[in-house]
Amino acid sequence: MADPYSILGVKRSASDSEIKSAYRKLAKELHPDRNKDNPQAAERFSQATNAYDLLSDKDKRARFDRGEIDGEGNPTAPFGFGTGGGNRSYSGYGPGGAGGEGFEFNTGGDFSDIFEGLFGGGRQAGSGFGGGGFSGFGRGRGGGQAPRGANVNYRLAVDFIDAATSATQRITLQDGKTIDLKLPAGVEDGTQMRLAGKGQEGPGGAGDAIVTIEVRSHAFFVRDGDNVRLDLPVTLVEAVSGGKVKVPTVDGPVMLAIPKGSSSGKTLRLKGKGFTAKNGERGDQLVTLMIDIPSDDAKLKDFVTGWSDDRNIRGSMGV
Repeated sequence: MADPYSILGVKRSASDSEIKSAYRKLAKELHPDRNKDNPQAAERFSQATNAYDLLSDKDKRARFDRGEIDGEGNPTAPFGFGTGGGNRSYSGYGPGGAGGEGFEFNTGGDFSDIFEGLFGGGRQAGSGFGGGGFSGFGRGRGGGQAPRGANVNYRLAVDFIDAATSATQRITLQDGKTIDLKLPAGVEDGTQMRLAGKGQEGPGGAGDAIVTIEVRSHAFFVRDGDNVRLDLPVTLVEAVSGGKVKVPTVDGPVMLAIPKGSSSGKTLRLKGKGFTAKNGERGDQLVTLMIDIPSDDAKLKDFVTGWSDDRNIRGSMGV
């Protein structure tokens, strides 16, 4: 992956708001729904989303700036070891697009399983070399069972909407086999899933695959517990007169009734349009109205010139 700053078109000194603004602009321009016949736009959209996901996380951004991780969020090779060293990394096809956008995995980080595989988890008396009571490497815990193979760690990047709707994810394992992975209820960034027997082979059977979920950021949805928050622009006419407007949700657009006389900051609730909690119930979508006024409208200026509002709307603040 290229430099995330270059992908978003911002300087390395860019503020959080500048990074968010740049991503929103690119997301609007490159969104797959607007570029169904342009696979390059879809690829750029995925790259921009990955770049924003990294730079919007203060810890990840700092680690990237220090050179500790690359643009994909993976640790950089230590002590000069590259792909030819002992820390082998693999990539496959994930839900975000072709070329391994969705996930990565490595076999170099799970040393506990490697050591357990070598030493059998403890010293067991047995008929080792020559039958003289030697504690052999092929012995297991307590019953002489052969050690299992090492676990394999995967990192699976999941789109925000897929996580909210528990959409099935397709991943490719290191042996080339593709499986469909059902996201668990309550999935969030950092959730780990264990796939039994999908790790490396060993004398006592295969180890497991450990899949760590990373939920991508979204251009305008924000997670709040099991709820989803959205700032919705509305016109002055819609706020004053009320009416129904189309609103995006993780399940697709719906119509939302705007009450007459609504002010910026008023929050409306769409039931069951959030994330699925661990108990199986879905959270809500909280829609905060944001009145968008044109910067230079002659008719609007003429209107307010002959109209006044004498309320003391800041009186509760002591001013």
